[in-house]
Amino acid sequence: METLKSLAPSRRALLAFYRKHARDLPWRRTRDPYAIWISEVMLQQTQVQAVVPRFAGFLRQFPTIAVLAAADERTVCEAWAGLGYYRRARNLHKAARMIVGELGGTIPTSEPELRKLPGIGAYTAAAIASIASGAKHAAVDGNLVRVLARVFALPGRADDPALVRAVRAQAQVLVDCDRPGEVNQALMDIGATLCRPENPACPDCPLRPSCKAFRQGNPTKYPGKKSRAVRKSLRIAFAWIEHKGALLLEQRPLDGLWPGLWELPSASGPRAKRELAQRLGQKLGPPMAKISHVLTHRQVSASIYTARPRREAGQKWWKDPLAAPLSSLARKAISAVIWQLGVKDSLNR
Repeated sequence: METLKSLAPSRRALLAFYRKHARDLPWRRTRDPYAIWISEVMLQQTQVQAVVPRFAGFLRQFPTIAVLAAADERTVCEAWAGLGYYRRARNLHKAARMIVGELGGTIPTSEPELRKLPGIGAYTAAAIASIASGAKHAAVDGNLVRVLARVFALPGRADDPALVRAVRAQAQVLVDCDRPGEVNQALMDIGATLCRPENPACPDCPLRPSCKAFRQGNPTKYPGKKSRAVRKSLRIAFAWIEHKGALLLEQRPLDGLWPGLWELPSASGPRAKRELAQRLGQKLGPPMAKISHVLTHRQVSASIYTARPRREAGQKWWKDPLAAPLSSLARKAISAVIWQLGVKDSLNR
């Protein structure tokens, strides 16, 4: 492993790069641990460009941890609509209640204490602790594994625990300085903008002078490709029920996929259409529209059927259904039918 002294030039290059080229992101304009925590949870498995327009609105709705803790869980999930991976919103709410109820409303600033909170793993805890309080913890995610696997020509697949441990050890040496948060954020920016999986922008990278993979002439050799997970198929049947110019939507339960969000009345499973017809107590004709949707571990096939009005508990009529806090699948399904009906202007929202 490289030493503190041998990595000093790389650390200086990272800090100089960050001072000059750091991305201007809203959560970088504050040292407030609450705002930094919110941003890091939003950024879990979600791209920066999707988080930027949502960050300020979420903080306006929940400006303090006390407000977030006092909110209803369904309200928090609704505010999370469009960001995906809704378990993060539920864990965020649970953590807020734990901090207010057990920690006096003060967010922990150390990595070990942060990891005790729901929804905060090693990467998120290290990022929050280093950025908000200057703790010397390396924030190791997939991007950092790619960057440092190339810099040090470390063997192994991207999801190989041995490779991740080796990367973490090198990263920990890099952040052993008086500005660990800036080192972490510089590496985040390099991984997101320069050291891409394909076609890395090596000429612009501040780590190029020390990058062993660059010297070998084949940076994309590192790290090895992850083994691909097989997606399970999921069938869903939706009911399109209109009445007096409004569309019937229902709120999903707080467990399972898309907790607390709204969608068309539905049934899922191998016999989704039959189960939906039984639930509605009526026969269903051919589908109005069909859509497909890809989730991390599922390939979704959904069909939308016209049905006669029938309202149940937990349902609501929406004059403007696309304004509801919808799951991404529900939005796609409603938009597909609107398109089929020829009301294309409704899609331009």
